[in-house]
Amino acid sequence: MNQRGYGVGAGALLGVALLLSGCQRPDTTTQTGEAPANANAPATTAGGKTYRIAVIPKGTAHSFWQTVKAGAEAAGAEENAQIIFQGPSKETDISEQVNLVLNQVNSNVDGIVLAATDSEGLVTPVKTAMAKGVPVVTIDSGLSQPVSHAYIATDNVDAGRRAADVLAKELGGKGKVGVMPFLKGAASSDEREKGFMEGIKKYPNIQVVSTLYNESDPAKALDQTINMLTAHPDLDGIFAANEPGGVGAANALRQRGLAGKVKLVAFDTSEEELRALNEGVIQALVVQNPYKMGYDGVKTVMKVIRKEPIIEKYQDSGVAVVTKENLNTPEIQKLVNPGKPATG
Repeated sequence: MNQRGYGVGAGALLGVALLLSGCQRPDTTTQTGEAPANANAPATTAGGKTYRIAVIPKGTAHSFWQTVKAGAEAAGAEENAQIIFQGPSKETDISEQVNLVLNQVNSNVDGIVLAATDSEGLVTPVKTAMAKGVPVVTIDSGLSQPVSHAYIATDNVDAGRRAADVLAKELGGKGKVGVMPFLKGAASSDEREKGFMEGIKKYPNIQVVSTLYNESDPAKALDQTINMLTAHPDLDGIFAANEPGGVGAANALRQRGLAGKVKLVAFDTSEEELRALNEGVIQALVVQNPYKMGYDGVKTVMKVIRKEPIIEKYQDSGVAVVTKENLNTPEIQKLVNPGKPATG
């Protein structure tokens, strides 16, 4: 289901109860992800209290998460909040993210903004945070239960349907396609896959012949694309549901000399993906607004801290389809090179 109900879960994470009793206070220089922004900032300032907001994404390596960080830090500057940006070393490491959440709760942060690696495995840590008076707002990938104060994300099911329509148009309504989600159990991956599969059913002459999960690893996505092409030499198109998938698939098509011949639709706008779009290796990108997720995530958790009402528990951060033809329009450039949050 969509995140108005807060996500679709995979198998519940085993061992959460053990982790709940074994977490330690984190050092300000983290062992994973990145050192917290303004880690040495004072606890108070002349203008009043400096709030400490932990922003815990699914990872930190990809440009998507760096854009989330930029939005969060912009909001933090406006709210007199120190942003502690810390994510697991791999987007597949659910246990590590559970530990990060619990460690930040133990360090008495004022609030948490979380993109959950697993929609079920992070429910208990979030409940623990909330029970201890630490408000949590989820972004990008949510939870199987509506336990956070709010959820800010792309309508991923709808975005998957739009990707299906774009790829079908590129294929002229017929052909064989491969689908590359990234992690079973991650709400955003599950929902994009669901939307794409629903959308592609409208085209009876298009057949999905392969579905492989890249675990948010561009090297694995490259190998999987080559596997798809080897198993299905008549493959006509690919849908890659995130940035690492798009980068890996594009590189595979270059290696095989199939750029532009096998149509590729991907998610997000890393520099590598935009280069592939301009080169004609990628035909379209489904673009989210990670800056807005980070910015609005911090703003919303600060509202909870100030005991202001949250009108909408689910907030759609928006999505756009980017092609080589519309890339340089002002509207698209604002998404590709965000400097301030979108309005509306």
